[in-house]
Amino acid sequence: MKIIQQQFTVSYSYPVIFTRDVFGVPNRALSDILPSSGQQKNRVLVVIDSRVFDATPGLIEKIEKYASRNGGVMEFITSPVIIKGGEECKKDHSEVEKIHALIEKNHMCRHSFVLALGGGAVLDVAGYAAATAHRGLRLIRVPTTTLAQNDAGVGVKNGINAFGRKNFIGAFAPPYAIINDFDFLKTLPARTLRAGLAEAVKVALIKDRDFFDFLYNERRRLSTFVPEVMERAIIRCAELHIEHIGTSGDPFEFGSSRPLDFGHWSAHKIEELTEGEVQHGEAVAMGIALDSLYSRCCGLISEIDLHRIFSTLEEIGFDLYHWALSWIDIKGAIREFQEHIGGELTLPLLKGIGDKIETREIDSNLFKQCVNILAERSKGKESKNVHGDLPDVGRAGAGNLLP
Repeated sequence: MKIIQQQFTVSYSYPVIFTRDVFGVPNRALSDILPSSGQQKNRVLVVIDSRVFDATPGLIEKIEKYASRNGGVMEFITSPVIIKGGEECKKDHSEVEKIHALIEKNHMCRHSFVLALGGGAVLDVAGYAAATAHRGLRLIRVPTTTLAQNDAGVGVKNGINAFGRKNFIGAFAPPYAIINDFDFLKTLPARTLRAGLAEAVKVALIKDRDFFDFLYNERRRLSTFVPEVMERAIIRCAELHIEHIGTSGDPFEFGSSRPLDFGHWSAHKIEELTEGEVQHGEAVAMGIALDSLYSRCCGLISEIDLHRIFSTLEEIGFDLYHWALSWIDIKGAIREFQEHIGGELTLPLLKGIGDKIETREIDSNLFKQCVNILAERSKGKESKNVHGDLPDVGRAGAGNLLP
């Protein structure tokens, strides 16, 4: 037997830019990025979220004007293509096929660009299409929602839904660049503006107590979307996600530890059970509440910490319970989560605010009790303890719940 051991390292680097009026002619964010490709002329396919298109009159004309004024470095191969916005686009695989067909029809090569404008779902679809055409075209993302700018649009993942499972099909494909334009936030309804703040709370809880204190102290101004507070929250949230991807040693998730998925195992099931009626950020807020309550029952965080977490989420404007939580098959959902991440089951729990612990032992019955507490709490039946009475096992037996 002869073995030849192959080993190589590939270095990735991409900018995450925060700006305004990205397609205003004087803005150089996009036109300065493209020359770094080393090509004199860069062929670009623009993909636009239908919700962004509807909310931004004159957007296509503005993009085309920008291209004509900066024609020395870019060539838009055809008029921008509009694909349906929201989670629906990830269910409809014809949206990926539409992008593939345009790439083939216009003879785009691997050195060509897909420029995707939209929320996280559209960025996922466009990113997956770009990653799989010719085994990978270059992708520039222009995230347009809170959630996309602070989380979904700044990482290396993309994917579409299949078999009733969220992100079942996808790939790891680092983007060429990310340009966050705060002006797009002005077009969003309150519900969508709010949804992305759940990811800020999540990453603060597991990584940065000072950031959580900021969110807690500013929770009322965040609830009214004060621009300077929103922008600070978005930038710090994105920064923490980027730091984790770049410094955790596992950017492509070869291992089984995924701390950035705190609160997500149940969130994905809520989205699936409600067929997208509950938005991702809203489901994450419920997942954070559930996993925080479970952490409290395990004796990992204090009652005061739990109160601050719930207050932050609720005063920003999130509901912490939906009927879908009670419908979740907890063992099945955790098994699906394990299949999705691979390796041994590992769930992050809080160990105080700003820190986490990884556990491989899950008490599904305790999780059920936590769901029941959230359900009862949502009905307003708890008069003394707004978090509901903690199960005795959480107070007396926490040492038996974790390795």
